[in-house]
Amino acid sequence: MNKILMAFLLVATWASAQQKMTNTEAETLKALVKTRASQKKTIVSDFTQYKHLDFLSNDIVTQGKLHYKSPGFVKWAYVKPFQYSIIFKNETLFINNEGNKSEVDVGSSKMFTELNNLIVNSVKGDMFDDEQFDISYFKVDAGSVVNFEPKDEKLSDFIKSFQISFDDKGDVDSIKMTEPSGDYTKIEFTNRVLNSTINDAIFNN
Repeated sequence: MNKILMAFLLVATWASAQQKMTNTEAETLKALVKTRASQKKTIVSDFTQYKHLDFLSNDIVTQGKLHYKSPGFVKWAYVKPFQYSIIFKNETLFINNEGNKSEVDVGSSKMFTELNNLIVNSVKGDMFDDEQFDISYFKVDAGSVVNFEPKDEKLSDFIKSFQISFDDKGDVDSIKMTEPSGDYTKIEFTNRVLNSTINDAIFNN
């Protein structure tokens, strides 16, 4: 179960200098991000993940490569300091831990389905669901940060808040998920390539 939850607890940087957006600015950002997200058929990006646990003096840092293919294929391939892959495909979560393979039927659980949708939509940046989240919009020096707090009590048992930072083009720079305990996971994206050809075999476990 811990490995499954870790698969969902992905992240990014919560910028310090924030200024709350006006309603007009927030609507402009939403329109920009939605338009940009609709244009993303594939995403390939390097990433660095930081897992912060209060009882550790240093964050756990891992690196890897993300592959996303519309409508909902996502692969997180960790390559340093260990090899570990997580694939979301056809309502199934596939885990390959250095050759030890397992899979989970995400579709059989409403909670895992919601978490899966959260991950997929956060990769694209398109998760502006006012019915599911209380959403706050902020301007920062390098772009924008949007904070999501789940309204569903069951989801809030797993996630206290979820933040996405965007660049000025409306692309996702980073995502951060904070747990109710205050521990968090964050992921920063680099070397992003949009709409390249991705072979379906990439998503084979």
